[in-house]
Amino acid sequence: MRTLLIGIDSGTQSTKVLVVDARSGKVLASASQAYDLIPNLPPGAKEQHPHTWRDATAKAIKQALKAAKAGAAEVKAMGVSGQQHGFVPLDKADAVIRPAKLWCDTSTAAECEEIMAKLGGLKATIRAMGNAVLPGFTASKILWLKKREPKNFARLATVLLPHDYLNYWLTGEKVMEFGDASGTALLDVKTRRWSDKVLRAIDPSLAGKLPLLIPSDQPAGRLQASTAKALGLRTDVLVSAGGGDNMMGAVGTGNTRQGVITASFGTSGTIYACSEKPVVDPQGEIAAFCDSTSRWLPLLCTMNVTVATEMVRRDFGWDHKKFDNEAGKAPAGSEGLLLLPYLEGERTPNVPDGTGVFFGVTPKTFTAPHYARASMEGVTLGMNYGLRRLSELGVKPRQIRATGGGANSKLWRQMMADIFNAEVVTLKVGEGAAYGAALQALWCWRRVQGERVSIAEITDQFVQLHRAQTAQPRKENVRRYQELQALQDEISRALRGVFPAHRKFVMA
Repeated sequence: MRTLLIGIDSGTQSTKVLVVDARSGKVLASASQAYDLIPNLPPGAKEQHPHTWRDATAKAIKQALKAAKAGAAEVKAMGVSGQQHGFVPLDKADAVIRPAKLWCDTSTAAECEEIMAKLGGLKATIRAMGNAVLPGFTASKILWLKKREPKNFARLATVLLPHDYLNYWLTGEKVMEFGDASGTALLDVKTRRWSDKVLRAIDPSLAGKLPLLIPSDQPAGRLQASTAKALGLRTDVLVSAGGGDNMMGAVGTGNTRQGVITASFGTSGTIYACSEKPVVDPQGEIAAFCDSTSRWLPLLCTMNVTVATEMVRRDFGWDHKKFDNEAGKAPAGSEGLLLLPYLEGERTPNVPDGTGVFFGVTPKTFTAPHYARASMEGVTLGMNYGLRRLSELGVKPRQIRATGGGANSKLWRQMMADIFNAEVVTLKVGEGAAYGAALQALWCWRRVQGERVSIAEITDQFVQLHRAQTAQPRKENVRRYQELQALQDEISRALRGVFPAHRKFVMA
């Protein structure tokens, strides 16, 4: 009989499920369910109903198990990767109070400033917990609820993150794992304990509303009877601690040792590395997260990657292949056409009021291929802004492992290598977060059985590079992109004072 694992990645646009053979690491089947954000919300607000993730997860699990022809007795463990930072508020009856505000919600900028002011400013905040309080993080969403919806805040009994909510549905247990917890801006990442100073700055009662913190190798629990019945599985299935999508993406790309850097090109863009010690950025641009292997995960996040390229692709009415082909017709650097991709604000750099800017429009560059390529280059240069900051903090890449939708494009992989000035490789299993969730489940399951196995041993065995898709930097293009990088940085700094006024003008 086979020994099977289930890896779940619950994201902003869809939930993906993999069924993985625990002995070979081979993906036997996959399934996905798509969904949207709640429409017609105020500017900056991005929300979803948590039951959307639950229902999508159930459907995708059943579809994947059917495709794998899996029997209930074969499934031994599962793990959940979830979009980070989302705020799922539960009442005393464990019912969801209101839709979850998501990582990409930028409506809480004022609350961020209020929390940091109470802590003594940016530097004091970073000293207190290792991170600044940014609009994407969970902390400001809690204060937003308190100030904007006081009746709902009065009902608040438990604070969960998206992956915690799915773990609760699966097991009936309310717990939070260190990696995902470090993205709340409530945790002191150096000590892996809740920061009393931050909690008090939001509300004196908040400490009693946070779930139990657990390490990454500890199970969240086992399938509760009602969920097991709904999924057609047994109640002895182990549910691992799980983690945030970036933490699980690190596991799924083999980023479990120092020196490896993962770059994820999805709706948002993230670049992160495994570190044996906390990497705290005194400027607050790099997130000093914990990872889901009992180490740390210094991380930069840009909110606009395929958001920008998809906007251009849809506007021209192209499919993805056509978009790629057209972008390839323009030369590297798009002859000076440059995108500043802060379409609905940005996180790295922290420009919550930012907007998108195409700079360098001339009769020569006013073509579809130039705009397509410039959108790809603009978001990649935006990610490189953070990669250079990581390097300044001592995290230097030997190799970049690309994942997400953008990694599927040969043109984009070469662009990454040229802009990052580093070797870029891809993985044979492209769904890094879902695969990482399955591998963490395997780690947890084996340790529960008494094995003294490390997560690095598991990823060394199962995570395989797709060597045929390796891209090396081209010196001429590296120089050209360095010039564009300097220009993008200069435009970004020059326009930051303009963005808030522009927002007010548009809203008026």
